[in-house]
Amino acid sequence: MVEGHSAASELPTTEDSNGQTQEVPPFAVVYERYFDLVWTAVRHLGVPEQVVEDVVQEVFVVINARLPTLQRVESLRSWVYSVTRRVVSTHRRAQRVRSVSGAQYAEVARLTERLPPTPLQLWELADRQRLLVRLLAELDESKREVFLLMELEGFTAPEIAEALEIPLNTVYSRLRSARQVFEQALARYAAQQKGSV
Repeated sequence: MVEGHSAASELPTTEDSNGQTQEVPPFAVVYERYFDLVWTAVRHLGVPEQVVEDVVQEVFVVINARLPTLQRVESLRSWVYSVTRRVVSTHRRAQRVRSVSGAQYAEVARLTERLPPTPLQLWELADRQRLLVRLLAELDESKREVFLLMELEGFTAPEIAEALEIPLNTVYSRLRSARQVFEQALARYAAQQKGSV
């Protein structure tokens, strides 16, 4: 280290939209702040549970390598999701090449990481998860991704547009359509349940 320089001054810098210089956060901070987002995104994007950990590690290897090239610190969350999405896409392509069937869709992520303690609560949670998987299956992949980012991950529409590299109006259009399809599927399910009682 050069004498008189602190570790913080060696961090890469970038300019925000107002031309102000910002430091790119160190990898350890990014890892701690966005680990949960990456983990759930990898699962939401259809990576089988048995390889989720490997894919998450792969995502953070890429993030570590590319972090110094980050253009806008204020868009870090959507940038992390974009990296995650690309790594998952690469992983899925590789799996399709290796797979005889070419189908690599896995379970949808759990609604919560903490399992309730009682068997009845566990059964109810599993039932809700099965329902969620069933309802999400009604959505095509592009609508499902926007829906999950907005409704489960709390992304804003501009963040989704940036992460998916699509126009903002497309985000709103897909979200509106996804909500409509989801609500219709939920209404059909409720009607079926009512009719079976």
